[in-house]
Formats: sequence, C-alpha cells, structure tokens
Amino acid sequence: MHLRSLIAALAPVAFIASLTAQTPAAPKLEFPMPSPPTTLKQRVGITDIEVNYSRPGVKGREVFGGLVPYDQVWRTGANSATKLTFSTAVTLNGSPIPAGTYELFTIPGKTEWTVIVHKNMSQWGDYQYDQKNDVVRVKAKPVTLPSPMESFAIGFSDLRDSSATFYLAWEKTRVPMKLEIDTVGMLKPQVEAAMAVEGAKKPYFASAMFYYENNLDLKKAMTWLDAGLEENPKAFWMIYRKGLILEKMGDKAGALAAANQSLKMASQAQGAMKDEYTRLNRALIASLK
Repeated sequence: MHLRSLIAALAPVAFIASLTAQTPAAPKLEFPMPSPPTTLKQRVGITDIEVNYSRPGVKGREVFGGLVPYDQVWRTGANSATKLTFSTAVTLNGSPIPAGTYELFTIPGKTEWTVIVHKNMSQWGDYQYDQKNDVVRVKAKPVTLPSPMESFAIGFSDLRDSSATFYLAWEKTRVPMKLEIDTVGMLKPQVEAAMAVEGAKKPYFASAMFYYENNLDLKKAMTWLDAGLEENPKAFWMIYRKGLILEKMGDKAGALAAANQSLKMASQAQGAMKDEYTRLNRALIASLK
C-alpha cells in the first residue's frame, strides 16, 4: 500500500483516538441506598449469631397492611433475603434449629406472625420462596411500640448465658421471640475436661463463676475459686465472689467473713476498682445481716 493510502486508512482511527483522549471519564458516583444493608453480630453465651439484612424506612407510608401486606410471605427487610447464621444449635420459640446459615421470612398478621427459618438459597427477596425448604415455622405475637420506628430493625435484648429475646421492629410493631441455647450442656463437659488436665494452667475463676451463675456443683465452684486464690491471694474481687458462693451455699458466716476480708483489701486499692468493690461488699454485708 502506498504511503498516502496508508495515511488515509488510518486517519479515522487516529481521529477517534484523539476524541477519546480529549473526553474526560465521568466521575464515579455513589448514591444513597433506599434500604441500606447492615450486619448484626451478637454472642449469646458461647453462640455467635450473625444477621445480614437491609433496612427499609417508613417514609410516610403505612407499613403493615399497606407496603407489607398481611398474610403474605415477606422477605423481612429489603433487597436480598435476610440471612441468619447460628454457630451452634438453638431453639426459637421452642422450635429447634441446627447450627448453620438460613434465610429469614415472615408472614405478618394483625394479631399473630409466622416466622420462617428457611434453607439458605441466596435468593433475591422472596420471589423464589418455596415452603418445602422451610426448616421451622414459629408463631409470634406482635406488640405495639410506644413510639414509631422509622427504619426496620432486627435485634437482641434480655441477653443471658442461655437465652435472649430476638426481635423484629418497624413502624409501630415489635415482634419478640424467645431464643434459647443449651450453653450449660455444651460448656459443662468442656469445663470438666479442662479442669481434669494434669499440670496445665486452669481457668479456675471463670469455671467457678460459670458453675455459680448456673446453679451447678457449688462445692466444685468453691474448690476452683480457692485454687484460683492460691495463685493470686491478693485478688479481692475473687474473695468477694467467694462470699457470693458461700451465701448461695447457705454459709452466711463464711460469706460475711469473705465480704469483710474483700472490703478491707479493696480499701487498699486505687480509683474506680476501690469504689466498685467497696460498694459491692457493703451491699453483700448488708444482705447477710
């Protein structure tokens, strides 16, 4: 090809390239999401729970019975189906659920809701919901909130070692459910095994308090607490709890002696810890009189 012909052939390509070079790229924009996603993580006892969901707002609309129809399956949030993960087995309103990741759906009603824990299908919304994939269905009673809630929320309250209240809340409605976990059944064998290991450093204090708080073998709890105090005889916070165990065992004299000893030692401490254990020991002493 002659040079003149080659230049003519390449001219359109060069022209387009020059236009591209001169045209600035559009700036990358991020817009607010109508229903922003969130991740909620909560530990109950020794069980880790994670909820991934999106939070729609009321925005002046009637929600239940309007935006969210009664007696129909709802994705329980917005966008992708809400996901719920349990690291151990739990029960929800008395229905057992194995450890795993699930989708959460509901059927809102005026006086009763159906809460559905569903196999994890990673689906968008509830468009592919199929009842045959339900793991459990539980009934829950809605209650009226004292003040409206703009954004849909999932949460936990009333946290205990083996239970919590799991709730859904939006607009004027809160739907509480009882979440229960066999923390004692899971942890007690582990504690017993750990305390039986010869020559190992043992969690004396934590084990003693676990037994105390869950009304297990108080004699073992006392033995472990005494062993912990042998390792750390100046731990007046442990001596205070020794008083609590003795009180629960019915030994008021022993409990009073421990509280007075802890109070005396706490008076030698500094700052907030001194104030806290002075207050705690005085309250224990007063309760024993």
